[in-house]
Amino acid sequence: MSRWGLVVEQNLGYGRNRRMWSIGVMDHVEGTREEALAALRIRAERFEPVHPANPKGRKLYREADGFLLVVEGVWQPFHCRFSVAEQLYDSAVPEPAEEAAEAEVRDGPAAPEPVRSKPGPPPAWDAQVPEVPSWLGRDDLS
Repeated sequence: MSRWGLVVEQNLGYGRNRRMWSIGVMDHVEGTREEALAALRIRAERFEPVHPANPKGRKLYREADGFLLVVEGVWQPFHCRFSVAEQLYDSAVPEPAEEAAEAEVRDGPAAPEPVRSKPGPPPAWDAQVPEVPSWLGRDDLS
């Protein structure tokens, strides 16, 4: 059975010179290409793009290999492309079931997996910037 990545491409960042076209994998689907496209359509219909902040209208188009979402903003339209891509390789391949069972017997039970958050759009380019800089309020700086 094939593993398909549900891919979204959209604009991130703010300002004409700082905006960039970015790609992200929203989720993975095990199954056929048609099943992956059906799952992608549901995600594309519900997707909330980074831009524009106050959309006036949305139109979803079917393309040969996916979908195109056109969102009308106050000043200009923005778009997102959605496609499915078959995953052929992953450098972080999980252990096969037999090796995992042997490792559990040898090393004890594995730690529980972390809880995954809801899938959504990729974070904005400045998502990791703290509200207050770490140096603010330090007495040892002159």
